[in-house]
Amino acid sequence: MRSTQRFSITLTNEMAEMVRAKVEPGEYASESEVIREGLRTLELHEPAVEAWLRDQVAPAFDAIKTDPSRARTVQQVRAALMALGSSAVMA
Repeated sequence: MRSTQRFSITLTNEMAEMVRAKVEPGEYASESEVIREGLRTLELHEPAVEAWLRDQVAPAFDAIKTDPSRARTVQQVRAALMALGSSAVMA
């Protein structure tokens, strides 16, 4: 029994160039290796996003529903981030 399957895929020109850029210098032996690595990364990424949503986003959302005064506008968040960036540059 075969342990692999052949697929025909279509990529944007930019994605195809990204694949070639990994293969040409020898970072990967073939285009298939690049695609497989991308799929392995996706396989690891999805559970991490799910855990982040469950462990951090959902509790923060629940906390804001309980106490709406904790909510911040986009402008407030942006200003706080800019202040953090400025203090990091000065440090």
